[in-house]
Amino acid sequence: MKNSSKLLSAAILATAFTGALATVDAAAEEKAKMEKCFGVAKAGQNDCAAGPGTSCAGTSTVNYQGNAWKLVPAGTCVKMGGSMTAREGHKAPVPKS
Repeated sequence: MKNSSKLLSAAILATAFTGALATVDAAAEEKAKMEKCFGVAKAGQNDCAAGPGTSCAGTSTVNYQGNAWKLVPAGTCVKMGGSMTAREGHKAPVPKS
């Protein structure tokens, strides 16, 4: 009985580990389908560093801060009026058709 219990525990552990790895792989794949888009984040909603005076996520001080970026689905940044590189100012993005 002890051996079958150990085998069952090992099988459960292996399944859980495999599931965790699949979740990590899926998250990495999803992140790979994203791009940094500058000038589209609302104040305090940027995903990371927004230049001098800020440190990381949520530290942008104005809407559409040109050096603050947000992760967006790949291929959508320019369409929504953002920039793939940091820009000056904090003018609202103008979506492209």
